[in-house]
Amino acid sequence: MAATLPKEERLSGRTAIARLTGSGRWSQTPHLRCCCLQENGLDINRIMVSVPKRYFKRAVKRNLLKRRMRESYRLQKELLPPGHDMLFVYSAPEVVDSAVIFEEVGSLLKRFSGK
Repeated sequence: MAATLPKEERLSGRTAIARLTGSGRWSQTPHLRCCCLQENGLDINRIMVSVPKRYFKRAVKRNLLKRRMRESYRLQKELLPPGHDMLFVYSAPEVVDSAVIFEEVGSLLKRFSGK
C-alpha cells in the first residue's frame, strides 16, 4: 500500500459522519480523541481530522495541527486493516511536536486494529 492520502480516503458527507459519531467507538490519548467505526462497507479506510476553534483561534495553528495528524496517519495507515472510518480530534490546549502526534496516532491505530 502506498503512503499517500488520496481524496477517496477522506471522510466526508453528513450521513457518513453522523453514522461514525453515532455508532463508533471512542478512545483517547493525552492529546487526541478518536472515534472509529469498523466495517464501513468499503475496501479502504477513510479519515477525518478536526481541531476545535475553542483551543486555537488562529487558523494557522489549526491547519498546522491538522497537517501533522494527516501526515502521521498517512505514514502509519498500513497498521489498520481496510474497512474503517476514523475521526481524529485534537483535544489539548497546547501545540505539541510532530513526534508526539505521530506516536499517539500510531497507538490509536494499533488499538483499533486489534494488534
